[in-house]
Amino acid sequence: MAKGYWIARVDVADAEAYKAYVAANAAPLGRFGARFVVRAGRFENPEGSSRSRNVVVEFPSYQAALDCWKSTDYQAAVQLRLPVSTVDMVIVEGYDGPQPG
Repeated sequence: MAKGYWIARVDVADAEAYKAYVAANAAPLGRFGARFVVRAGRFENPEGSSRSRNVVVEFPSYQAALDCWKSTDYQAAVQLRLPVSTVDMVIVEGYDGPQPG
């Protein structure tokens, strides 16, 4: 079964207030088996637009990624994030097929 991913680009307007969102999202992310693959860090933007932070969260399945997003407790965390950040996010199914080689 292919894994699921949240891919988010984030601008944080109030870092202190954003900490409440980070604290609130820990329980639902843990419950749905999430693992941070990318959490800010250095980046280059060779093409297109960007935001100040990039985040990739891996889930055991695409369905788990969707279920986490739709969960009541994650949506409560989102309400803490909305006033203090701007986010572009996609939820995408991973790829298990042939690789270049």
